Amino acid sequence: MAAGLPPGGVDGPRRRILEAALSLFARRGFHGTSVRDLAEVLKQQPSALYKHFASKEHVLAALVQHGYAIHHQLLLDGLLTAGCSPAVQLHILVEVNARSHAQWPLLAIVVHEELHALPPAMLDPVVTLRDASAALLVRILQRGVADGCFDMLDLATTAAAIGAMGVRIPLWFQPSADFSIDTMAHQQALLALRMVGATSSKAPR
Repeated sequence: MAAGLPPGGVDGPRRRILEAALSLFARRGFHGTSVRDLAEVLKQQPSALYKHFASKEHVLAALVQHGYAIHHQLLLDGLLTAGCSPAVQLHILVEVNARSHAQWPLLAIVVHEELHALPPAMLDPVVTLRDASAALLVRILQRGVADGCFDMLDLATTAAAIGAMGVRIPLWFQPSADFSIDTMAHQQALLALRMVGATSSKAPR
């Protein structure tokens, strides 16, 4: 599993700082990591870090923003191949979400667990991105209900449960020859389809 950042978004010294911070924040938490800790890992003076980020909060904000932006784009790219069937859309959305959480587990942990350490001015933009991704799932579920291909007890509860499956992946999943990332992601998608009452014949093959 890749412990660092997904490709793109940031390069050079800023990327090195973010990757070092990602490892520390995932292991120690944001509040358990100091700027001095980060500087020691990078073998720099703390003052050198301030040339690239104004504060530790700005480092976290950049990580969370990068994580949500990459995740949202992956979801959109996946849905471009999904056609009009809500069942196919749900299958692909859940697969993409599961795969991204498994490929970049440290980033997923920091994004989900440390998000609320950000001050409101830095929190609002990333919450907007997070909510946009959540809205993709809700709209798929709504279309499935309207089309008669989904049957669930409560849409909001089901959406929360599907989302929670992905959030937990970095805490338990270990890829192996018998249980790859793709296999796990496919199984998560099939579970999601069962949760919404879609028949197996409606699931992508």
